[in-house]
Amino acid sequence: MVKSFQGVREVEPKAPVQQILVKDQMSTNLATFSPDDSIDQVLEVLTKRKISGGPVLDESGALVGIISQTDCLAEIIRGKYTNTVRFPAKVKEHMSTAIVSVSPDMSLFDVAQKFLESKFRRFPVIKDGHLVGQISLSDVIRAFPKLRHTTW
Repeated sequence: MVKSFQGVREVEPKAPVQQILVKDQMSTNLATFSPDDSIDQVLEVLTKRKISGGPVLDESGALVGIISQTDCLAEIIRGKYTNTVRFPAKVKEHMSTAIVSVSPDMSLFDVAQKFLESKFRRFPVIKDGHLVGQISLSDVIRAFPKLRHTTW
């Protein structure tokens, strides 16, 4: 029989779980659109800012939809059939109105799960009924390499 003479070991305290929230990763400098903006205007902003979509706000600042590059494709295809390179249709004709939003205090893991369960590439971030930002699939992907493997 072999006896161990190591004695009592001190238990190292566990590192706290690293909370990573939507508010820490969301974009707040958003390009927003009006329902009456033309698809031409949207395409110009999306191209200039190298983004794939943004929230649509009415005149009171309330979120009424989301417009994306995919939404704009319908107007681009229609331009092909009418032989025009102008896209005068209004945002309200093509925007998505089935808005799925998230809270700024939501875990990034929960948002990642929402992305997996939906076809959306961005979620507006709503606090107390007001748009405070937007979290995109790219924002989520960029956040995870920053996490320490011992605390998540």
